[in-house]
Amino acid sequence: MVATNLKAETMAMMERRSSLESEMNAIIAHLCAPGGPGISGNLVDSEGFPRPDIDVPSVRSQRSRLAALHNDYKVLTAKIDENLQVLHSARLTKGLPLSMESSDVSASPHTATSQVSPMHEDLVVKIPFAMVDEITDDSPAAEDGLQLGDQIIKFGNVEMGDEVVHRLASEARSNEGHPIPIIIMREGSQMNLTITPRQWHGRGLLGCHFRIL
Repeated sequence: MVATNLKAETMAMMERRSSLESEMNAIIAHLCAPGGPGISGNLVDSEGFPRPDIDVPSVRSQRSRLAALHNDYKVLTAKIDENLQVLHSARLTKGLPLSMESSDVSASPHTATSQVSPMHEDLVVKIPFAMVDEITDDSPAAEDGLQLGDQIIKFGNVEMGDEVVHRLASEARSNEGHPIPIIIMREGSQMNLTITPRQWHGRGLLGCHFRIL
């Protein structure tokens, strides 16, 4: 029952994380709307006075909420990843479906095989490591289908790990002019896209900014 309970707990946390993602995406979309201050734009004018074109208290509140959600998201993601590793290790070491206890060793091979794959596949999901928090119209990223709020699961050969920023930049540079397959999470659904880093009238090869999660 331990594995079964852990699976249920993990699935519940995944639902909670999706809810956090939706709220973060909504805040980002609002802040980055045309004329908006963005995630980190200045709230004062050149003379140091509050910008008259935006609701400064509201923006500060939204940014504060976004920061809190981001922290909750990181904690939740770490816990999900930890649970997945436990479940995965249990399956590999015991050779049992995740829904079975060690006392069920006598179960027939056919029964074990039929139950392992679906349950395991439900849980072994890739975890996003970055989010698109800025994107320029007519940029390579925008033209190739990337959208504000998209979460990056895999960018070419880059997945969650150390030195993500460096590896993302290196992957884009080394593939200039060549399509890169990427896997994203958009509104709770996993999608496959292809993006080609290339020179354009703006800065960089993609024209977007990734916020590391």
